[in-house]
Amino acid sequence: MANTRPVIKGEVRSEFGKGFARRLRAAGKVPGVVYGHAVDVLHFAVDRLEITALVRNNGVNAVFELELEGEQHLVMVKNIDQNVLTFNIDHIDLLSIKRGEKVEVEVPVVLEGEPAPGLMFIQDADVLLVEADVLNIPEELTVSIEGLEDGAVVTAGDVTLPEGTTLVAEEDTVIVSISEPEVDEELEAAAEAAEEGGAEAGADSEEEGSESAEEEKDGEDEE
Repeated sequence: MANTRPVIKGEVRSEFGKGFARRLRAAGKVPGVVYGHAVDVLHFAVDRLEITALVRNNGVNAVFELELEGEQHLVMVKNIDQNVLTFNIDHIDLLSIKRGEKVEVEVPVVLEGEPAPGLMFIQDADVLLVEADVLNIPEELTVSIEGLEDGAVVTAGDVTLPEGTTLVAEEDTVIVSISEPEVDEELEAAAEAAEEGGAEAGADSEEEGSESAEEEKDGEDEE
């Protein structure tokens, strides 16, 4: 990763409460808080478009410089509250960090490839807890499932981690498993019943047609 970190300018806020937060959001701002390393808790607001772009481009564990009143603070995204309807960021928590320290973070797990033909995969974990240098946190961890056979299981201990990153999660944590597609027994039974019903209906129709033809023939003979 590059040593140059993004810089976002914010403004210190001294007003609090839901009403003030709503007014900030209406003005295109996101309220937030910085804490950690025995520093005084800092309440701030940043431009919504800027912080959204930063998270989108740098990941959920983004590290950047937050500039408040001319002073820059090295911070990492700790928590994001999103609006359930608009998906806009409603609030953001930032952790004050120091260069050279290590932090525990959950890193997204991304699967690549396809299992053997006719098989399906179930992803049991979409993040993995690791420890990494604050300036070298991986944006994602890639796990290949290409060609895996039925019954194959990939655990946390199987994941290749970048240099300087160590696993915190249990090694036997299941990331993904491969299996044959499950068949819904009720749907299967309904399909079989429909097939049997169709066959019986066809047989009944043929039988009725045969009886009708015989009756018609008998009527012609009587004439």
